[in-house]
Amino acid sequence: MRALRFTDWKTKPTLQDVERPTPGPGEVLLKVAGAGACHSDVAAYDDFEAATAPKGMAPPFTLGHETSGWVEELGEGVTGIALGEAFLVYGPIGCGRCVPCSKGQDTYCERVAEMPYLATGLGRDGGMAEYVTVPARNLVPLGDADPVAAAPLADAALTPYHAISLALPVLAKGGSTALVIGLGGLGQIAVQILTALTGATVYVTDRKQDAVDRAVARGAIAIDASGDQAAQLREATGGTGVDAVFDLVGATPTIQLGQAVLARGGRLSVVGIAGGEVSWSFFANPYEAVITNTYWGSIADLHEVVAMYQRGQIVPDVERFSLEDAPEAYRRLEEGTLDARAVIVPHAG
Repeated sequence: MRALRFTDWKTKPTLQDVERPTPGPGEVLLKVAGAGACHSDVAAYDDFEAATAPKGMAPPFTLGHETSGWVEELGEGVTGIALGEAFLVYGPIGCGRCVPCSKGQDTYCERVAEMPYLATGLGRDGGMAEYVTVPARNLVPLGDADPVAAAPLADAALTPYHAISLALPVLAKGGSTALVIGLGGLGQIAVQILTALTGATVYVTDRKQDAVDRAVARGAIAIDASGDQAAQLREATGGTGVDAVFDLVGATPTIQLGQAVLARGGRLSVVGIAGGEVSWSFFANPYEAVITNTYWGSIADLHEVVAMYQRGQIVPDVERFSLEDAPEAYRRLEEGTLDARAVIVPHAG
């Protein structure tokens, strides 16, 4: 079968012919419906080296940690799953025995240093292929929902959903406000989740006008990125600041913007991993305001994300590519010329 492989550090992924995998005990073989292309993949092959990469991400492996598909074959011991059923794959794979894993929080596995890989598509062969094997435990049923468009939900929706869920206590009041910084794939879905789960007024900012326009069409209020954004937000909130800020970029200037507009008792969630740094002092930080980070989400979160997708509360913006065109999808991702999440469809046509 064909697969998009990450073969070495500082090396672009390439299409290769590999053997079709066989599911082991407790696993299933999926015929891949779709696999989303993510900036985390670009970081893996462009930014990291053996000495700096997270443990469990050493090449070679097939990319694709946002994966959906239909069950093609069951491994030993797997029951209650029918051939042909459509599922979304929960990517993180922990030890399955520690306290976080027992809660479905594989992203925070206490034995991550002992694991041979981080996730399906991050160290373990992922969904940028015609077929992929995954643990049956990591399957979230899609029912009749479109599995191709669902693929990005495994990260591009799960990640902001988890961050927003943790911030709900500061948004659970009349007149609450939220700010989404960065309106790529995650940011567009964050606006939809905030709108569906809260009554907050949602402000957005991005330097790409088309991305801003899409967010505004979804009910958000735009902040002019070319002007003094902090001043605009202070004025818009009557000087009190924003209750919940979601920084989906994570660069130093975006973190600083979040700090500058945060309300007393507010929450700044740095979700993006652009490597920005934050400075803190007692009197500069609004009283009882929290600055934190989040990473991906739990499998329980993903079940809730899929429920929102099935009800039409989340509609991912996707652009479909064939498996042969996967390198082109990543080229455009690197250039920033994609207007939607690239989804590789191995069995297109």
